[in-house]
Amino acid sequence: MKKIAIWFLYLSIFGVQLLNAEEKFLSLKKNTTNVRYGPGLDYPIKYIYRKINLPVKQIDKKENWRRIIFLDNNSGWIHSSQLKPSNSIITVEEKFLFKKPSNFSEPLAKLEKGRLLVIKKCEDNWCNITTDDYKGWVKIKNVWGSTK
Repeated sequence: MKKIAIWFLYLSIFGVQLLNAEEKFLSLKKNTTNVRYGPGLDYPIKYIYRKINLPVKQIDKKENWRRIIFLDNNSGWIHSSQLKPSNSIITVEEKFLFKKPSNFSEPLAKLEKGRLLVIKKCEDNWCNITTDDYKGWVKIKNVWGSTK
């Protein structure tokens, strides 16, 4: 009977933690974002990201703080005021940018692995994106981030 009570307690605590860890993609709102060791200003800065719209994956939250992980598996805590709904993806392999959402459309550029793409809209398996001097359509297969 004691073992059942311990298991019930363990599962109830673990279940509450799973509910709090709402995983979703977000994007960095500012050009400079501090990532901290813990959820508060009292925690030291772990590193600084200097890329607006960079997609991050939220893996936990505590009050106004979000624990995030980046494509390179770096993780840390960011204040929610520094984040916005996801509007970008990163290529995880080389891709072609097309004029229209079709493989038979005119190719505009070859995008290297790791390229940040800001999403304007998505249809089926294609997204209309901007990146530096380019605008066009890219297939959303093999990208990191959310297209929804």
